[in-house]
Amino acid sequence: MADKPTSGEILGVPYNFERPNFSSMLSAYWQPGEGMLVEKPFGVGYTLNLANWRSWVVVLVAGALLWQQEQGSSEESQDAEDEPVEVIVDDDGN
Repeated sequence: MADKPTSGEILGVPYNFERPNFSSMLSAYWQPGEGMLVEKPFGVGYTLNLANWRSWVVVLVAGALLWQQEQGSSEESQDAEDEPVEVIVDDDGN
């Protein structure tokens, strides 16, 4: 059986299934002079280039949205605890 390639591109999306080492992982996420998205060191697709300022904007916006969602869900759970519960019992006599 022929060996399958461990890295390449399918429909314009890069993939890499070679086992990464620590230095390749570190250099994959920090590439000064490159764009906001760079090829993932392992797996399929792209990841954020942390050497690009636009990536940090994306991380901050995502963090703010997550924080806002968590704050909203905790307020809803506190409101639900304070509300009275109405119980209706239907007694047919059966």
